[in-house]
Amino acid sequence: MKLKYLIVAIVLASFGSIIYGFHIKPEANAMGNKFIGFGTIGLFLVAMPLFLYKESKGKKMKDYMLTEENIRKMRKKERKKDENQ
Repeated sequence: MKLKYLIVAIVLASFGSIIYGFHIKPEANAMGNKFIGFGTIGLFLVAMPLFLYKESKGKKMKDYMLTEENIRKMRKKERKKDENQ
């Protein structure tokens, strides 16, 4: 099973849990809060890290960090842009 489909399944199950929690909250307040909480945990502690892992796989973190080398590259691009205008 691809990771993409697992993430989608977790997100849908989490949203379903949250919606169900709000639906049953008037009759069973404590149980509704548990469903809402588990849905939120599923989204932010399971689905989001899996999504970030999937999307960042194969990318160099050095390209996204603010280092001296990257600052020089950005300054060169700004100078070229100013010269072209």
